[in-house]
Order: sequence, then structure tokens, then C-alpha cells
Amino acid sequence: MYVSYKDSKLRKLCENNREAVRKLGADSAKKLQSRHSDIEAAANVQEIPPLGNPHPLVGDRKGQYSIGLAGGKRLVFEPDQNPVPERQDGGIDWAQVTAVTIVYIGDYHD
Repeated sequence: MYVSYKDSKLRKLCENNREAVRKLGADSAKKLQSRHSDIEAAANVQEIPPLGNPHPLVGDRKGQYSIGLAGGKRLVFEPDQNPVPERQDGGIDWAQVTAVTIVYIGDYHD
């Protein structure tokens, strides 16, 4: 799957393990590297392995998808396709999403 980043800070966090350990801690940094690799290896969002409880979000984060890291931290992404694939009910058809943008890494419950 094609992965892009909301900004250069998120790219650095995903691609530089030292930076990830400094910002997130060793456990979350290790899981971030693994989850990031899982996303890149998947053909679409539905093929992401079920580690970290991957799921679509609701409420003010509707249209985004979350994967757990460690200590309450999460990797959050959204479709990077135009138009965004939709199901008949109007929701996102995650099985058709083949490009994503990482928009947040951290604990959005704080």
C-alpha cells in the first residue's frame, strides 16, 4: 500500500527509530515500526494484520483508521485517494483503499 505523511515530523517518526524511541518510548517505537511495515506490505486496508486492533474511527475522527501501539498510543491514518472509495451506505470501503496518509501518532484520548 502507498503511504504518505501529513507532515515531515510524522515521516521522521515513522522512518527514524531513534526519533520514535525518543518521542514515544521503546515499546511504542518498536510497534510503530512493525505496524508501519504491515501497512506498507498490505494491498489494501482490510489486509492489514489484526495486530493492534485496527479499526475505523467514529465521531470527530470519522473517516480515519486507528492501529494500537503501546501505552495507549495509536497510529492514525486516512484514505489518500480521490475520490475516496465508498460503500453503498456512504461509509468508506476500506477494502478498496490502497493509499493512505498517516495523520497522527500518539494518544488522542489525552
